[in-house]
Amino acid sequence: MVSNGLRTLALGAILLLPACSFTDDSLWPSLTGDDPAGKAEAPPQGQAQGAAQAEAQSQAPAQAAPVTVSGAQPALGTGDFQPTGVTPGDSTGTFVGQKVVELREELRRLQAQISGQNGTLQQVRGQLIGNSQRYHGTIAAVNARLQVGTTPGNPILVQQFTSAQADFDRLANNVAQMNNLVTGVTSSSTMSSFLLESTKAAFTVSGAIDEDHRQLAILEDEVNGTDVLIDRLLKEVTNDVRRQTNYVSTERANLNLLSTGIKSGQIYGGSLMNIALASAGGGTGIAAGAPVPTAGKRPLVVIRFDRPDVPYQQALYNAVSRVLEQRPDAVFDLVAVAPTSGGEARVALNSNKARRHAENVLRALIEMGLPPARVAVAAKTSAQARSNEVHLYMR
Repeated sequence: MVSNGLRTLALGAILLLPACSFTDDSLWPSLTGDDPAGKAEAPPQGQAQGAAQAEAQSQAPAQAAPVTVSGAQPALGTGDFQPTGVTPGDSTGTFVGQKVVELREELRRLQAQISGQNGTLQQVRGQLIGNSQRYHGTIAAVNARLQVGTTPGNPILVQQFTSAQADFDRLANNVAQMNNLVTGVTSSSTMSSFLLESTKAAFTVSGAIDEDHRQLAILEDEVNGTDVLIDRLLKEVTNDVRRQTNYVSTERANLNLLSTGIKSGQIYGGSLMNIALASAGGGTGIAAGAPVPTAGKRPLVVIRFDRPDVPYQQALYNAVSRVLEQRPDAVFDLVAVAPTSGGEARVALNSNKARRHAENVLRALIEMGLPPARVAVAAKTSAQARSNEVHLYMR
């Protein structure tokens, strides 16, 4: 059963479509076959109110704050993991005293390694912040221009997108550097554990004097402190890598959708799959499977290809994104509809055209971030259709 909220959404989409016959700047395709800028008869009062309400809802995003493709980047850790150093000591001339000297040198080398890893972390963090700021600044400029309207494939936006993509690639490389740092810190952690065990074992070696044990106790404390420092460093870097890796994956899908928006000169929101994941709070591994019968079902979107270059992309995105916000696991049926008038040859020609239109709509959905497995495609003829149409149904 479809929830009341989704039933209202579907009805709103259908009511919104005829509004194009009297709204010059609407992006929804015509259902009448008439010029979208042409005049239409005044509908009954109740129907006019419903269409006006749906139109107002469709215009609301244009009056809100600018939409950004990019979500907020996760915060980075702020820890500074600088070792405190090693307390010097004199050799006592005993075997244990010599072992203390060796362990002390091992700890110095380990702390120098940790100091270098900490320096790398701070450097990469600074680079990542700089690349992120440039990237988000450029993306915001692109979205601001798309919001007020622009030409398809605007070369200025293409150039800005190329610059943003370069910053994003550098940002992704910073995350890869941090991932490599995790491997290095893990190796240091292993060395620290070995050094701590060796220090404890030295207490059991015979032939030591009191000074040997005093120096061993100091060394053990410093090895313990270094081990704790490494553990904190490893934990913070691992958390940074996890958050930033998820962010890069999500943002890459949004960047692909922004590229589609620049090509069409329209602004979208985030990737449809990211919208579904955000609403579900996790993975939504749903597949559409085979198409299901749509007889008697109200389509979510009807696109009538009654003129060249029907601008359906924005309306399609709006309808599907609203569904996914309420039902993150939703799957869809995309149906190519051809009219039956004009004889067998004409019907066959229209059926081929309708299927090509459906393929283009499917390609648009995929570019918007909807996984192909979420959409089943079918075709049919209809005596009620006056031109080739594509219907989108929600399961």
